[in-house]
Amino acid sequence: MPANSTSDNSALAGAANDNKQKWATSPSTVFNHFGSSGLSVAIATSITHPLDVLKVRLQMQLVGQKGPLSGMGQLFLSVVKNEGHKSLYLGLTPALTRSVVYGGLRLGLYEPSKNACDRAFGSSNVLVKIASGMFAGAFSTALTNPMEVLKVSYHILFQYSGPILELRRTVSEEGVKALWKGVGPAMARAAALTASQLATYDETKQILIKWTSLREGFHLHLISSTVAGILSTIITAPMDMVKTRLMLQRASKGGRTYKNGFHCAYQVLLSEGPRALYKGGFAIFARLGPQTTITFILCEELRKLAGLEAI
Repeated sequence: MPANSTSDNSALAGAANDNKQKWATSPSTVFNHFGSSGLSVAIATSITHPLDVLKVRLQMQLVGQKGPLSGMGQLFLSVVKNEGHKSLYLGLTPALTRSVVYGGLRLGLYEPSKNACDRAFGSSNVLVKIASGMFAGAFSTALTNPMEVLKVSYHILFQYSGPILELRRTVSEEGVKALWKGVGPAMARAAALTASQLATYDETKQILIKWTSLREGFHLHLISSTVAGILSTIITAPMDMVKTRLMLQRASKGGRTYKNGFHCAYQVLLSEGPRALYKGGFAIFARLGPQTTITFILCEELRKLAGLEAI
């Protein structure tokens, strides 16, 4: 009997591993796996893009100075009055392009990374989930940083010349390296964001399923994604501000030069105070909270339609 029990357990473990690897059984399922991630992020980005524009404007207030800051509501009214409603969608093209690629990789690489660790170490605990999220986020950002630079430039330069012309301008004036401005803080932010979002979402789902009557479905996804959105905002807001400053330091009126992410954070703390690291913090949450919720709910539904298991 013990031998039978052992063989049964091995069979169950093997079946579980097979289920986890369903996303890689054929080219179509691989496409569905990454496509559902990219599409869900792109839809969420298109809905929350105006908040991203406001977030960048808030982060670029009083660069190198201390003083009263405009709130998100005040800034929104000012932008609409002086620049029109279309200004809230500046940079949407590179944002959507980046969302499909970056979102597809960021969410798509999490599951295979976690499964690889599970097979290698025999565990998929919360530390493995955090490490998998960090790898997926950092790798995806390293590849898509040029799209982020173009998107952020639109937000602050107050003009739209098209992604190709903006790309040519950036390369001709600043060189190819400029497309990877702020890539260090961007990778750190993406690693922290993906780890906090996906690991929190994944772990919260498991806890709720274990301790409550909730099962896979809308309410479970809504609660788990809301928790993930709150935590990821708290963790990544300072990194997001530093990333924005580095990407836009030549575009800002002061022309201030930051050597790297740590130097930028130090200068901001020194000249603007600790609160400056959370400039645009409410706008970040107003964007990241709904975006996280929309992304996960859509992704789960798309995965279900594609015949894939839940995250």
